[in-house]
Amino acid sequence: MTLPRTAVIGAGISGLTTSKMLGDYGVPHVCFESSDRIGGNWAFGNPNGHSSAYRSLHIDTSKHQLSFRDFPMPQHFPDFPHHSQIKRYLDDYCAAFDLLEHIEFENGVEHAHRLPRGGWELRTQRGEMRRFDLLVVANGHHWDPRYPDFPGEFTGTSLHAHHYIDPRTPIEFSDKRILVVGLGNSAADIAVELSSKALGNQLTLSTRSGAWIVPKYIAGRPADKYFRTSPHIPYSWQRRFLQWTQPLTAGNPQNFGLPAPNHKFFEAHPTQSVELPLRLGSGDVSVKPDIATLDGARVSFTDGSSGEFDVIVYATGYNITFPFFDPEFVSAPGNRIDLYKRMFVPGIDDLVFAGFAQPTPTLFPFVECQARLTAAYAVGRYALPSAADMRRTIEADQARYTGHMLDRPRHTQQLDYFLYEHDIRTRELPAGARRARARSTGPAGIRRTAGARR
Repeated sequence: MTLPRTAVIGAGISGLTTSKMLGDYGVPHVCFESSDRIGGNWAFGNPNGHSSAYRSLHIDTSKHQLSFRDFPMPQHFPDFPHHSQIKRYLDDYCAAFDLLEHIEFENGVEHAHRLPRGGWELRTQRGEMRRFDLLVVANGHHWDPRYPDFPGEFTGTSLHAHHYIDPRTPIEFSDKRILVVGLGNSAADIAVELSSKALGNQLTLSTRSGAWIVPKYIAGRPADKYFRTSPHIPYSWQRRFLQWTQPLTAGNPQNFGLPAPNHKFFEAHPTQSVELPLRLGSGDVSVKPDIATLDGARVSFTDGSSGEFDVIVYATGYNITFPFFDPEFVSAPGNRIDLYKRMFVPGIDDLVFAGFAQPTPTLFPFVECQARLTAAYAVGRYALPSAADMRRTIEADQARYTGHMLDRPRHTQQLDYFLYEHDIRTRELPAGARRARARSTGPAGIRRTAGARR
């Protein structure tokens, strides 16, 4: 069987794990990267602008949960590595598996056109036209900042957390009245950093939904070492147990001065922070509800209060964006994209997505799991079900993973890694293998091209 010439868009963690697995299976492939380096979001100061890492950023998932299954993190790494250590880990991963030979740097994909009979024609940064049989999209979803739309206009300095680097970059954050909008992990980290008394700032947090704050350590060990859902117990029962134990592990956020969350524990992504409760309890951070209007330097809130600010930092998430596709072909309005097993668009059998989910508690093993399925698909050991069956499964999976979550753009791609991995490993891969054997024709829908470079 002739293996499909495969293009991978992006050399972040999803693109790298896909490239590694394709190489393991002997699939000829090219990884197109717009930057001059690997790492995507974890390449601090990435020249392509796709890194949201700030100087002080440490990973929120411990190394014990984060490590690739076939390439553990070094023992000497701390429990919660700094972004520079994550980048070094990815560099070592590339070196260990000879991934650089497949990557074309500073040659990102500018446009991807699906050919009438299947296969892809890609236009790259260098002005080349390249043809491939299979396309894997791994361009990430934490690089296109999403801004809220509040009535009025703010005349101070506004920026998204994506552009925040440190207390001196991109502006001087000292002796300022600062409003941080949002209460996710980035909002908590930035609020903690900029509320230091040494900077002389007045720091206010504005939150629409509230949040449950969870610790990074329990009983002296990383908290996520205790977290593992079971596929053999109803998911709703496990959520109820976590909701029952939450007051024992993290306490009521109202005790820190935060508003009561408008959702139960694990009905929205929790915020991990050791320091934010201390800053709130120390009076370094004050809290306001959602913004109602903007008027010059004055910001009015939904509780009727208002205040004047010099800077607003919007820690309000990201859009899922595919700039190389025509919008009418594939897009994600409201961050919703319906993918079978978070990977396949029904009816487009030569297109695979990698890493487009918000897995709890870990991302790296999740993309590794997806890469394994991608490679099996490319070599014909896995086949997709019918488009109708795929759509039914998409609806069922969406209800299973997100039906209990707040209806927000940040939760459209939420899932539980342990349940997902168990499903792929024990159900989907074996079922796909049976389908492939029944068809005996290789990957359905992948038409072989000449792989021409014009």
